[in-house]
Amino acid sequence: ILNNFFEIFGESYSWWLVPVLFVGFFIGLILLHACVFLLSFAVTKTDSSQDKGAKYYRFLAKITVPLILKIALVDIRLHGKDPDEIPKDRRMLFVCNHQHDFDPVIMLSVFGDSEIGFIGKKEIYEKMPIVGKFMHKLYGLPIDRENNREGVKTIIKAINILKEDKASIGLFPEGYTNKGDGLLPFRNGAFKIAYKAKVPIVVCALSGTRQIPKRMCRKKSVVDFNVIDVIYPEDFEGLTTAELGDKIHSQMEKALK
Repeated sequence: ILNNFFEIFGESYSWWLVPVLFVGFFIGLILLHACVFLLSFAVTKTDSSQDKGAKYYRFLAKITVPLILKIALVDIRLHGKDPDEIPKDRRMLFVCNHQHDFDPVIMLSVFGDSEIGFIGKKEIYEKMPIVGKFMHKLYGLPIDRENNREGVKTIIKAINILKEDKASIGLFPEGYTNKGDGLLPFRNGAFKIAYKAKVPIVVCALSGTRQIPKRMCRKKSVVDFNVIDVIYPEDFEGLTTAELGDKIHSQMEKALK
């Protein structure tokens, strides 16, 4: 390309061509990626098999998530344990406080190699079809927060995904997006997933995601992400779900302060 345009680049007025071509190439790649992403999920159905094309969709996620964060000008600052030290040879239950719908994107970025599928409110699947299809193909599960019987079914599905070594599971035990400071009470029944699947629990806390939509693409947003602890099955074997929930609640509360 440079050889073909060598004479033009040699002119005195051509100093602006390099940045223009660079920006144009970058925008072109973003548009191409957006087209591939949208076409991939346009033909996807939320009742289709999650196993079909799982590697492709996980690969697509590993490209898309960093791109979203770059465009949105999000800077993630890590605290606590090094995410690279989290074991990669086994499935995990990832739990975190919940401040905004952007939280799963942050967790997918921090734990990019952990293959997390999130349990999310069913309204996402109904009102945000592309996001819902994206979550579905990453082994995400919708949950009806107002129907306990349906909630139990979702928990059973999550346990099976972990037992069958298909993906790790991420959830927000508060159950709802917290609009204020501190933490909402936990729905401790969700911790049964770790008990039944016999997997470690990775405890995290984050802050700063509420500002992202207001600053997106205009000003940098700083998100503090704290990998607090890894609790192994032998460590919570003698605890009830309520006792385990209180312990994790306390850890998150302390980290947020």
